[in-house]
Amino acid sequence: MPCRSPDKSVYVMQQPRVRVKKLQSGAQLPRYMTELAAGLDIHALLSQPIRLQPGERCLVPTGIAMDIPPGFEVQVRPRSGLAINHGVTLVNTPGTIDADYRGEIRVIMINHGRDVFTISSGDRIAQLIVAPVCRAVLEEVAELSATVRGSGGFGHTGSGGEAHD
Repeated sequence: MPCRSPDKSVYVMQQPRVRVKKLQSGAQLPRYMTELAAGLDIHALLSQPIRLQPGERCLVPTGIAMDIPPGFEVQVRPRSGLAINHGVTLVNTPGTIDADYRGEIRVIMINHGRDVFTISSGDRIAQLIVAPVCRAVLEEVAELSATVRGSGGFGHTGSGGEAHD
């Protein structure tokens, strides 16, 4: 089914079927919060709130598992509102959920803020992106092809946005 943009032009998007299982009562299915959102918001499922101290990290359960079709992955990404408003983000980002993983999705969160951050059951803690995957065929070689950049990395292109010849 095509997805329509606000100006009514039509975009054809892949819509892989991802099966989701609630592992516990109270678990919430991830969902898109707007018509053209790329990410599905995922919710914490907790027996009691977590008080995440500044500099501390924790593993937050969601109470769901997924059956991701072959040829796809699910990326776990931070929510921008948590990052800008509280300094809370994800440690392993983007995290990858492989198509053959069937366990509970849990999210590694960290508090980079100055204040304690409380995570409660039902809170939207991250977003999930369903993305296609390609698997490379590696070929060992004695030499690599030459490029203008060569082995320059980590700041090689400067900070002013100018191109280097």
